[in-house]
Parts: sequence; C-alpha cells; structure tokens
Amino acid sequence: MPFPLRKNIVAIAGYIPGEQPQDGEFIKLNTNENPYPPSPRVLRALHKAVNSSLRLYPDPLADGLRDLAASIYGGGVVNVLAGNGSDELLSILARCLVGKGDRVVYPVPTYTLYDTLIAIQEGEKVTVDYPSDFTLPEKIFSEMSSLTIVANPNSPSGTLIPLEQIERLARSVSGVLVIDEAYIDFAEGDGISALPIIHRHANLVVLRSFSKAFSLAGMRVGLAFAPEEIVQAMIKAKDSYNLSSLSLVSAAAALEDLPWMFRNVKRVQRTRKKLTQSLKRLGFAVYPSQANFVLVRKQGENLRGIYEKLKRRKILVRYFDVPGLRDTLRITVGTSTETDAFLRELAVILESM
Repeated sequence: MPFPLRKNIVAIAGYIPGEQPQDGEFIKLNTNENPYPPSPRVLRALHKAVNSSLRLYPDPLADGLRDLAASIYGGGVVNVLAGNGSDELLSILARCLVGKGDRVVYPVPTYTLYDTLIAIQEGEKVTVDYPSDFTLPEKIFSEMSSLTIVANPNSPSGTLIPLEQIERLARSVSGVLVIDEAYIDFAEGDGISALPIIHRHANLVVLRSFSKAFSLAGMRVGLAFAPEEIVQAMIKAKDSYNLSSLSLVSAAAALEDLPWMFRNVKRVQRTRKKLTQSLKRLGFAVYPSQANFVLVRKQGENLRGIYEKLKRRKILVRYFDVPGLRDTLRITVGTSTETDAFLRELAVILESM
C-alpha cells in the first residue's frame, strides 16, 4: 500500500540547489557564496560558545539577535524575526499567507524556491514576465493576490529595482509585499533598501540574509523586518527553536563587526566590475549586476556546452535548463585569483568552439 502522501507534494519537482562538490578541488562560482571568510570575531565567538551549554535549548525567539538587528537597521525588536536563513522566513510567510487557491504573484525569472513553497501550500502561482532589461513589469502593479514577492537585487539577473518602484508596488498590491534583499549589501548607492520605508506600509516585509555579505552560508541565519502584526503572526507559524545556539552566536558577532563585512563587499564589487568588463570583451551580453554574481547571455545559443566544459576543468558556474535561460550562465564573483582562472579557461573554451 503506498504511503498517503499529499498529491501536491508528489506532483512537485522540488527546489534544486546548486551543485556542492565534496572533493574540494573545484573553483565554485555557482551558488553565490562569499569567497572571503567571516569576521575573526565570529570565529572567536563560536570557539567560546562550544562548551557544555550546548546541552541547553537556544533562545526560541532569538531576542538578543533581534534587539541587535533592530538597533543597527532601525525599528524595534517587535519588528524583527530571525529565521534559519531567509529561506525559512519565506516558508513561514507562505504558511501565514498562502492557503489552497490563494494567489501569489512575482516577476520571473527569479529565485525558483518561490515556486516550491507555493506548491507546498497549494497556492496559485501567478508569474509576470520581466522585460528584457529586468525592470519591474507594469502588469505586476494591477495583479490581485494575498502575497507578492520581489527579489531585489533579483536572481539570476542581479538587477536592482529602484526604491520608488518598490514603494509604488507596496501601495498598489492587495496583500503582503515581500522584498527579498538577500544580495542588497553588494549593491552600490544610497537609498536602495526598502528597510527605511517599512514604517510607512503595513503590508511590507523585507528579508535579509547572513549567507552572502556576512559569509555565513553554513550557519543559516536570516532576518525578517516587518510591522509588528506580521511578525507576531510569523512567530506563531515558526518552529519552536528554529535557530541553533551557534547560529545565533555567529550572527550576533557578525553584526558587531560590520567593517569586516563592508571591506569584503568592496572587494567583491571591484572584482565584479573587472569580471563584467572581461566578459563583455569575450562577446557576452552582461546584465548590470548589483549582487555578488553576474548573468551573461549569448542570445539564442544554448550555453550548456560551455558550462560542461568549465566543469571538466574543475570550475562550476550555474546553468539553468529552463525556457528563457538556456542561453545564459550565472557566475558568482569569486576572489581575484579565482576570477582570473575562470576567465582564462573560458577564453580557451571559446577559442576552441
């Protein structure tokens, strides 16, 4: 007798993360990890925290981290919730806002985990195509839904939607608007984050991640900033102890050493500029990225072959085998040395084709 699994779970494909080779020999430019280490303060705090207190449960509400985050980013502790990465916070929001048949709107192509979370809840996915320049599609302003999601900067394009457009969208949507700012720290310029406008919009949620700019992908920590009513609802829907003691320690220590993060971000930005210029010289169209990766395109050409040739040379980039993206590759910004090695191998591959 088969297991009584829910039919919608059986039917979905599930989210497929980027490859994580275990042999350590690859140059990994496929999963948008920060190429630089976390702050030494994080490592010291973790060493200190590895003691007999690990027998105890962690703080279920992560109040220390929430208070620290509120003091840095604004608002009060009641406006912050910590999660097991921003992925878990997205899952909590789906539990809170999406029931069977509820509409969820977002522009595509974007982070495909959104598809999976909606399918689990049996919601109705309503996607709006980005135009070729990845500006916010006008149609999204008139779609009615319980939840609208915009990744900003977007993945896989790395492009950024101006704050005035985000604010216009917050005024236009019928339900909750989630701005997924996992990569926002790599963006250049002032007035680009939606965090300062949360107090003006009762339906606005902003997500942040420690995985990217803070170099803590292995610790799985994210933050949601939202009006108190939404945070209180999310608390009801989250797991009891959703963050480990060590995750809480590492995130707090990272926030206490912002200069370290900013230095690493500057290094990534410099290499991103060099990578973009070099890829253009090699004949690729490169989208103007404000993240720690770039999306390149050769219009109408399937780039799987280049991806596979790079992989044989122990260099991983991200190839998306889906309509509309088969002529693209997404390339994480690595160290200067890694980037140079990638560009050398790519040039050799292109010359041989």
